Amino acid sequence: MAAPLLPLNLGFGLGEIIDEFGRSLFEEIDYRQEAANAERFARLFATNPAVIVPRVDRSLSARRVLTTTWINGTKLQQRQELEAQRLDPAALIRTGVIAGLQQLLEFGYFHADPHPGNLFALPGRSGALGHVAYVDFGMMDSISDSDRLTLTGAVVHLINRDFAGLAQDFVDLGFLNPSTDLTPIIPALEEVLGGALGDNVGSFNFKAITDRFSELMYAYPFRVPARFALIIRAVVSQEGLAMRLDPSFRIIRVAYPYVARRLLAGDTAEMREKLLEVLFDRQGRLQLQRLESLLAVVEADDSGGADLLPVAGAGLKLLLGEEGRSLRQRLLLTLVRDNRLNTDDLRGLLELLGRTFAPQRLAARFGDRLRQRLLGSPAPAVAAA
Repeated sequence: MAAPLLPLNLGFGLGEIIDEFGRSLFEEIDYRQEAANAERFARLFATNPAVIVPRVDRSLSARRVLTTTWINGTKLQQRQELEAQRLDPAALIRTGVIAGLQQLLEFGYFHADPHPGNLFALPGRSGALGHVAYVDFGMMDSISDSDRLTLTGAVVHLINRDFAGLAQDFVDLGFLNPSTDLTPIIPALEEVLGGALGDNVGSFNFKAITDRFSELMYAYPFRVPARFALIIRAVVSQEGLAMRLDPSFRIIRVAYPYVARRLLAGDTAEMREKLLEVLFDRQGRLQLQRLESLLAVVEADDSGGADLLPVAGAGLKLLLGEEGRSLRQRLLLTLVRDNRLNTDDLRGLLELLGRTFAPQRLAARFGDRLRQRLLGSPAPAVAAA
């Protein structure tokens, strides 16, 4: 009865959402399941020195007892406490957010309860990343490959301000019924995500988005699929933790460069396919403005213009390697179109790459970032309490 009165139209699938939370709570009771969750999570981050997972001692664990190695760190709760331990909150936030994005968009398996009591700061740095330890693996969940790729595409559509594509993403994810007329929804999405909250999408946070969507739910037939209940909870919790440490933090400012770098590198078959969707329209024409948007997002990242060099190297390797066959074919087709040679696209592409990767420009940006870090970086980290 209360379903239509709830925000975000949660009530229309309220029973399924309650079941989703209930299932996770019952799984938390069995520590054997939690031990398996921790081991799986540890395997996913085994090659990432910035993310630490306590090792499970199976010989001292059972259904009602879980024994792991001790984490000697500082809880991610108060900025002052972290700074007192000579730890860099910005580097720790970056690790937590990128790890969360990896869980959702790469691994398809995520920690659904990343509150301050379950995350610890540890001494040390891995490049721009601080060292963060996760604990308490009782509430975990998975996301399907289809949903994972659609979410990645949704971030790309935001980067390119493609609100028609974003509306279709909401249909594909189940937030809108396939029979819904998207004509009035597309401008509404543009108002929420590109207009009312600022022309720069990076100027707003995830909670602001959900608050605005609460208003849209009464005018448009959005609903929250039950399988997204824990995902939304995890993202809001992650962002809330980051904003407690840095009120100016915006999760999209980390999500954009992360997705853009993965697309430009084409590091998996699915990313290469998604890159083709971004770079070429349905008629096979090269969309240079989209490539320029991706490059601009990477260049504007906090890591600085130096990040463009590995992206350029990965892109060149993709273009010349076996995995880049489809990309080369698309480029050839766009150059030879309508039975004639079209050089405008090629000229535009070379000019864009020349501007972006000009040595003087990269050197200047690298110097600026280096000066910023030398002037604003905290003292070296020491052992946490």
